[in-house]
Amino acid sequence: MKKVIPLPENLVGERFDVALSKMLGVSRAKAEALIERKEAFLDREAKKSEKLEEGDMVTLEVQSPSPPSPSHASFLEILYQDFDIVVINKPASFASHPCAGWVGETVTEALERQGVSLCQDGPIGRRGVVSRLDVGTSGAMLLCRSNEGYIEMKRQFAAHEVEKTYHALASGYLRQAATIEAPIARAPGAKFRFAVCPYGKEAVTHYKTLKTFKGFTLAQVNIETGRTHQIRVHFSSTGHPLAGDTLYGSNPKMDEKLGLDRQWLHATSLRFRHPVTKVWMKVEAPYPADLEKSLDILARDGE
Repeated sequence: MKKVIPLPENLVGERFDVALSKMLGVSRAKAEALIERKEAFLDREAKKSEKLEEGDMVTLEVQSPSPPSPSHASFLEILYQDFDIVVINKPASFASHPCAGWVGETVTEALERQGVSLCQDGPIGRRGVVSRLDVGTSGAMLLCRSNEGYIEMKRQFAAHEVEKTYHALASGYLRQAATIEAPIARAPGAKFRFAVCPYGKEAVTHYKTLKTFKGFTLAQVNIETGRTHQIRVHFSSTGHPLAGDTLYGSNPKMDEKLGLDRQWLHATSLRFRHPVTKVWMKVEAPYPADLEKSLDILARDGE
């Protein structure tokens, strides 16, 4: 008996082994082993390094390891929690909520296992979710525990009143500070990839340089709009794709050298008014180990 899983849209363009590790919530080494043992395969001939395409179907044999169970699932780092809201430091390997084709870990399910209840407002499977981070992006993510909190925070995010700050490692050398203002739409002929298009929706991204390395720039990024893959698309459109972002043109050899199997993009902080007390708050999320490691490698290269 086999289980067939459609490739999630955010994993189009990823290597087979990298995508499989994210889909199952397992290490890349374990994903490679599944492919080598023919316990995970595509409906076409594909090595572990094969770049996945739109419409690919991943088949898992019954005897292959299951996605992480609650007994050994990753534990979410809670940055702030009260009766109305919870802010977590989302791991890159987690989806924000259950969705079609995704069989790995999700934030909403992990919080439930940790005993953190979410409000009843919102679609089933997405209750309490007012803003999300893509798989492959880590950092501060806010969810709501009370219905009152959900209504107000949903309004704040929709009105762009929440200040979302990201750090991104871009290929090449950026200007000291700049604004990228370019409309974004689904890329012509693609189902899951986005691009700057004249007929797209308005998208505005501001950045400033934090540190320059050999061949890369670490930048602080703030967005006025929240288009799908906005930061990734905007930086790629200017010739500076994010490190690790194979979907939008990163250098695979440099990605491997830096130990990256996902885009170098982290939500470092959220600044917002508490939905009930109305007090301004800022919650910060430290870098995860993989991003710290890549910066250490770049720092050593510059010595």
